[in-house]
Amino acid sequence: MHMSRVSDSPVRDRDFLLYFAGVTLSEVGVRGTLAINLYHVYLLTESSLFVGLVGLFQFVAVISLGPLGGAIADRVDRRTLVQVMQGVSLLTSAGLAAATYLGVVTPLHIYVAVLLNTGASTFDMPARRALIPGIVPRHQLVKAFALVTPGRELAFMVGPALGGVLVAIGGPGLMYAVDAGTYLVLIVSLAVLKITPAPRRSDHPTLARSILDGFGYVRRRPIVWQLLGMDVVAMLFGAYMAVIPAIAEDILGVGPTGYGLLMSAVPAGALLGSWFIFRSMHRLRGGHVVIWSVAAYGLACIMLAQSRGLLLAIAAALAIGAFDAMGSTVRQAAVQVEIPDELRGRVSSIQQMATRGGPALGTLHIGAVAGVLGPTLALTLGGVVPVLVAGAVAKFTRTLPAYDVPTSA
Repeated sequence: MHMSRVSDSPVRDRDFLLYFAGVTLSEVGVRGTLAINLYHVYLLTESSLFVGLVGLFQFVAVISLGPLGGAIADRVDRRTLVQVMQGVSLLTSAGLAAATYLGVVTPLHIYVAVLLNTGASTFDMPARRALIPGIVPRHQLVKAFALVTPGRELAFMVGPALGGVLVAIGGPGLMYAVDAGTYLVLIVSLAVLKITPAPRRSDHPTLARSILDGFGYVRRRPIVWQLLGMDVVAMLFGAYMAVIPAIAEDILGVGPTGYGLLMSAVPAGALLGSWFIFRSMHRLRGGHVVIWSVAAYGLACIMLAQSRGLLLAIAAALAIGAFDAMGSTVRQAAVQVEIPDELRGRVSSIQQMATRGGPALGTLHIGAVAGVLGPTLALTLGGVVPVLVAGAVAKFTRTLPAYDVPTSA
């Protein structure tokens, strides 16, 4: 694969840089639009219940379409699939912008847009992730994912901030219009990339059979389902997002400014964690990074729950982001290394269901517990679980502790 590329770093690879720039810019638009979707619904309804329905539409799209998206990604050209799905999202955001500027937008329009954009992403994300092994050599995958992860976290920081500025300038419709433009940039970027084609099966099983093949492969590969399982445990029980508003308002008393600082600290920490993995992965065992980053993530959640000062809470949020990024970078790269190319899209879709469905369920779960026990006890108890699970995996299993991600040819 790309034998002419002798650099040990994907940052010197033209095609990877084009991919990275296009994906990151598109993600900035996605994150900005999602933040403004929530804000826009509140402007229209002044109801937090209606705002919460945005998350429900996201969850329904991910769970119902996720397996299908991966199966399709393994049957068609992945570059084309990403471009088509980006086109669907472009039209959706452009339509929402038009409805907003015409003054006819309702919460239903926003819900439908969220459903369409999230549905498109369930096809887009497995194919987009599965493109990376066709762009960089196998031994560069960990470093490639260590660059993609901070790009995503940068989008988490820049997108909502950009959305706020654009709304102040021209209302929500301007954010939606800019988002449509970012989709176009990725479509064009993908068109000029040199990507090694993925091998195709000569037979074409039914979609149902294809989906079952993906789940069957994960079930038969302990390292794959253990990697995904560690992700789900961390996100399900350490869903800090559900209680950060209560911590900021009711415990720390820092208001919206402090809330914004806490929210920004998590992706800032993720950038630090991704940089550490990028620089140090060749000296670390991948399985150890996954296990101990999950344990440290749980401890950071406990630290956030117990914080009674803003500076300590910010430090905890930074740690949450850093340890989450360290573990997720290795998990994503390891899964891509382990799976055969003909199953890459399907397994990537299962991975997407874990990484996106887990936080959604975790937010519901921790939020419900917080409603009964309060945010401090809810997140403290939740943070204990990843610590215990990581310790049990380290002591009682062999596959994950002994695992290492290939970082050399």
